[in-house]
Parts: sequence; C-alpha cells; structure tokens
Amino acid sequence: MKLRQFAVLAVLLVAASASGSGTHPSGPDIPARPIGASQVVGLHGLAGAEFGASETELTRRGVLRADACGMTLAGHGTASPIFVDDRLVLLWLDDPMSTPEGITVGTPVAEVLSRYPSSVRLHAPPRTYRFDGLLARDGDRGYLFLHDGTAVREIIAGYADWARRLFDEGHSPC
Repeated sequence: MKLRQFAVLAVLLVAASASGSGTHPSGPDIPARPIGASQVVGLHGLAGAEFGASETELTRRGVLRADACGMTLAGHGTASPIFVDDRLVLLWLDDPMSTPEGITVGTPVAEVLSRYPSSVRLHAPPRTYRFDGLLARDGDRGYLFLHDGTAVREIIAGYADWARRLFDEGHSPC
C-alpha cells in the first residue's frame, strides 16, 4: 500500500467513525438488513476479483477503474479494494454485500457470533471513535465485522492478517 493511500485511509476511518457513517436507523419498523438483492462475498473474493490478484491484472481485464477516491471494482460499487504490494488483500464492503452466511451491515452482533462462533473479539482503543470488531478466520482468510456493540456497521473481507492489521492501525477506504 502506498504511503499516501495509507494516510488517506487512516484519516477517512476516523472521519467516517466520527460522523456515524455506515449506521442505519433502527427501531421496530425498520428491518436490520437492507431490502433487495445482496451480493455474496466469499473468502475467495468476488467474481473476477479474487484475493491475491494483481492490481495490474485487474486493470488490464477492465475489472479495476479509477474514481475520485482511488480504485474501484467495475460492477461492484459497494466493494472498495485494498491493495498491498500490487495484490488485492482486502475488500471493504457496503450494503447490499453479504457473507455466504447472510451477514451484512445491520446484522445484530449476536447473530454474527452464532454464525461465526470462533470469532475473536477485538476492542477499539479507548477514547477513539473506532468500532469494536469480530474477526472470523478460516485459514489465512477471514471477515472483520466492525460493530457498535449492537449491530454490524462495516464488513471487511480478505486475508485475515491484513484485516487484523487494518483493525489495529485504524484505516478505511474512501
């Protein structure tokens, strides 16, 4: 990851967390999950954009394109790619993306724990505006569920070690 990307990601995570970005209204009349079709993101990545693929190759195939925030995946506007050393290592997911187990932004934390019972609880540093996390690993891959103690607010999929590093260092995409 380029130093400039790293710095931008750090600033954006703090700004997004402070502004309440990614939160959804809640209440008895509002569903916890988004309405409509969701796209499933597995631990291999997305169709045409697998973890470990090079930025150069994805660009050549037309899967990766530049926008105001940096690079995005064509046809996957709700998934922000994160590259390290020219390789896709993480995808930062927004609605209506989900895991194969049906976890999406807005899913209650208790449901995440029931679907991923071996998840490791991660605690945000005190006196920060960052979310706590649950890291669900499967080999070298995993899902990082950032939550407010009640519901999932952000989902990151990819290489588990990079997801953990992202959590520890506090970064985000645009």
